Amino acid sequence: MDSVTQFVLGAAVQGVGMGKYQGRKALLYGGLLGTLPDLDVFISYADPISSMTYHRGFSHSIFVLTTLAFVITWLTFKLKSERPFSFLRLFLTITLALVTHPIIDAMTVYGTQLFWPLPISPEVWSTVFIIDPIYTLPLVFTCLWALLKKMNSKSIKALNVALIFGFVYFGTGFIGRFYHEHRFSNVLSTQGVEVEKVLATPTPFNTLLWRVIAVDKQGNLYDGVSGWLDKQVEMEWIKIPLNLEFASQILPISPETQRLKWFTKDWLHYEQIGDHLVVSDVRMGMAGQFNFRFIVAKQQNGKWLAIQPETYPVIRVHLRQELLGLLWQRMWSDKLPLPLAQWAKSGL
Repeated sequence: MDSVTQFVLGAAVQGVGMGKYQGRKALLYGGLLGTLPDLDVFISYADPISSMTYHRGFSHSIFVLTTLAFVITWLTFKLKSERPFSFLRLFLTITLALVTHPIIDAMTVYGTQLFWPLPISPEVWSTVFIIDPIYTLPLVFTCLWALLKKMNSKSIKALNVALIFGFVYFGTGFIGRFYHEHRFSNVLSTQGVEVEKVLATPTPFNTLLWRVIAVDKQGNLYDGVSGWLDKQVEMEWIKIPLNLEFASQILPISPETQRLKWFTKDWLHYEQIGDHLVVSDVRMGMAGQFNFRFIVAKQQNGKWLAIQPETYPVIRVHLRQELLGLLWQRMWSDKLPLPLAQWAKSGL
């Protein structure tokens, strides 16, 4: 999730665990710890696929972060053995301040390698958008309150309430994902579509309106929208071929594409644009306009040659003011369906 959320979450955790002993400094310590895992963004990689798939890797591993928490705690007591708090209390607090960062990252659709170095694909719980003010603002306000009013029992209680609220809010996200995936599967089933896999994720800044994608056994992507407040049984959706015939040609010769397939759990779209082969992560974007697109091969003498991946220019549909306005309207009512097919055709 965004850096502000990570900072105030770490601050709140440290404030609850150590505020009684560290005072307002606990908010700063926790905020810094909560931000620490994202320092991997400063690591330079050879290509954009590597940058994407190695982000949220070792620095987001619960094994690495727990070990780091132990080292920090040990050094703290090594410098001064007499402390007004126990080794265990400090260790648990630092551990939570660190590991809550990758845990809420896993709540998004991007993917987080919680169990690195185990060779399992990233965790994608897909219950919240990367920026969600409903989750973040209570933490911001309570952290500011604690900073201004000093770290007393009332401040610690307020931080506790904000953390519990966030926990419950994320819980509703799991319910939302299950409901909208189930709804979309049923809608497609009535159309005779055999769904192989389905994934729901919240649209920007809310959990009322969800984007739902599904893949059938013939290799087609279905991109739809479903809202909690919808009254109609039908949903708006479009069908997009994944062009999987290109996969068998590029995967054997492109290790980067192989890694992208692993990272995304094979939510990939292939497209020939001119003499280039472009592979896209379909989990992020809308109406066929995907946020992460990469040029992975070039055609030469009728054959595909793998190249060092390059970023393909992306039209960020979801950031446009017009789209956000339409999403806001669609959030509250399904009387005016989103023009998905029009967006996909026009490239808006």
